[in-house]
Amino acid sequence: MPDRRAFLSGMLAAGLWSKSTWADVGAPAFLSAARNPDGSHALFGLDTNGGITFEVSLPGRGHAAAAHPLKPQAIAFARRPGRFAVVIDCVHGRVEARLSAPPGRHFYGHGAYSASGEFLFTTENDFEAARGVIGVWDVPSGYARIAEIPSGGVGPHDIKLMPGGKLLAVANGGIETHPDTGRVKLNIPTMRPNLGFVTLDGRVQETAELDDSLLKNSIRHLAVGDDGTVAVAMQWQGDKREIVPVLGIHRFGRPIRLIESVRSVQANMKGYAGSVAISNGAENVAVTSPRGNTVQVFRTSRGKIEFQDRLEDVCGIAKGDGKFFATSGIGKVCVLENGRMMRLSESRTRWDNHLVEI
Repeated sequence: MPDRRAFLSGMLAAGLWSKSTWADVGAPAFLSAARNPDGSHALFGLDTNGGITFEVSLPGRGHAAAAHPLKPQAIAFARRPGRFAVVIDCVHGRVEARLSAPPGRHFYGHGAYSASGEFLFTTENDFEAARGVIGVWDVPSGYARIAEIPSGGVGPHDIKLMPGGKLLAVANGGIETHPDTGRVKLNIPTMRPNLGFVTLDGRVQETAELDDSLLKNSIRHLAVGDDGTVAVAMQWQGDKREIVPVLGIHRFGRPIRLIESVRSVQANMKGYAGSVAISNGAENVAVTSPRGNTVQVFRTSRGKIEFQDRLEDVCGIAKGDGKFFATSGIGKVCVLENGRMMRLSESRTRWDNHLVEI
């Protein structure tokens, strides 16, 4: 008991303990940014029935979010290349802090908390030097920026905390951009994407690259299994007539293993994986393509396709309750279960790119 009291006292002193829990906002299972029918943007909580548990306004279009591991607080990021990130008290529906990328940097739309919730890590672009960095923010002090560390590559997009809480997995997309040219890709002929693993204090432990023939396959999004398996979702920047795999599996210390299927299955993805999720135990991996209006589920051990279906403008995908859940830009929330995709809800809310598990 004294140890528990000391733990709680330490949490209170650090400002990390809150009497409020995610149950106070309807126990959402997921977060998603979306656009309302009136054109406004907001961050939503969703439950496993497809119902909305809370809604908080955003200053512009959101991309992804991250949920604090200990209290009902979330951070929502602007769509790339973004300059804003807002910390939201989901219980009271108010913005608690606004993060601004420092001069010479912009956000890439994703972030991850440390296991204790004491630090937030954000993917960013050092656009003058054309290198990726990870911003480090101190949560107890009101999200003060305290450091930045290398991402291990160019164009870091998604970022996830690995099991054990000591490593960050980073999807270094390899694409150079500059805010003066908006979303123009400046280095396609020479791009080199990689999956990077970085310690919390900034040491690049490993980078995994694709074969030379696939260096235009931008590694964009990640999902991490509880056993450390990393699923990578890619977006092909080469000739759009080419049919290439856009899903891979990685274990630390090994090469990226591409999930390849028959030509017709790969063609349905249109060279573009929008988001990815991996099941507990890493038995199955799900991937979406808004360009192909397609959801696919594969068995990770064999790379065999288990399920495929169509959903218009599908992008968000996440695991929950032993199933996969998907969202679309036409307002549908669906569950993938027992070899079927079933609609849970439908509204005029246009769900944005990512469905984030809490």
